[in-house]
Parts: sequence; structure tokens; C-alpha cells
Amino acid sequence: MTGAEFIRRARRHARRSGLGIRFLPNRGKGSHRVLYVGAHRTVVKTGEIGPGLLRSMLRQLRIPKEDF
Repeated sequence: MTGAEFIRRARRHARRSGLGIRFLPNRGKGSHRVLYVGAHRTVVKTGEIGPGLLRSMLRQLRIPKEDF
């Protein structure tokens, strides 16, 4: 999964759950950007996201893997 695909799926999840979402492309260094879902934040890498990093990002955003 890429960072762009992660953001698309997070937006879809936020819409279904009634949560606010903010993507801040100007925040972060290099190829990393900040994403807020509700009150929770994670840093999204723009390249390929491995399974361990994906699990960690979902945990930071409090999104169950089954809902994602």
C-alpha cells in the first residue's frame, strides 16, 4: 500500500464514521506528511508502506484493521 492509498482509505473511513479528517501536506519533512483523523494524528510516508508501519499508523489513528 502506498501513502496516497492510505490517505484515500482513511478519508473513506472518516466519512463512514462521521469523523473529521485533515491532511497537512506542508507539515513533515522530506517524504512524510501529517494526517489527522478525528483528534488522532499520524505521519504518512508518501512511498510504499510495509505491514508493520501500516499496523502502527492504524493504531495511532485508533482505526481497527477490519474497518480499514
